[in-house]
Amino acid sequence: MTHARWTRERWFDLVFLVGFAFKAIDGFIELVVGIPLLFLRPAQVKTAARLVTAGELQEDPDDLLAHLIRHGVATLSADATLFAAAYLIAHGLVKLGIVAAIFRGSRRLYPWAIAALGGFVIWQGYEFVLHPSVGLALLTLFDLVIVALTVREWRHHRSLGDAVRSMLGRTPRTPRRHPPAGTTWRNAL
Repeated sequence: MTHARWTRERWFDLVFLVGFAFKAIDGFIELVVGIPLLFLRPAQVKTAARLVTAGELQEDPDDLLAHLIRHGVATLSADATLFAAAYLIAHGLVKLGIVAAIFRGSRRLYPWAIAALGGFVIWQGYEFVLHPSVGLALLTLFDLVIVALTVREWRHHRSLGDAVRSMLGRTPRTPRRHPPAGTTWRNAL
């Protein structure tokens, strides 16, 4: 393996690992936000949003994130709160489950991870068509990169641990090879 290719491999591994770290953090945050939403009424959510954003708006009256939070909860209904809670909890659990299984080295879960993340990308694309936003576009692009890198790692039969070892310049435990001819998603399951 040439030095230039080795460096490129390390960059791919780094992006893959950082992306999965962000997925884990994002999944955790979604759970932390989603669980309380199960028990809070819309008025309580609005009060909490005002409390959380008040200091930031005093410091910077034009703070975009604070205004987005306040605007997002302004018309919140009980049904919307429950839907948001269910969505955030389900989304967070799926992300954390994928990250945990791949972290443990379960290569058989890669196709499931790709399918789940692909499903999120499709849903986010649909939502983007209905309600375009820069944040949703960036999230969808980020998820597409993670899907592509996950496909790459799966095709090379590597675990998350192998990516860490490769990025650190150590020899991965599993060989870097493409799957045998005729390998399909069904064979991988």
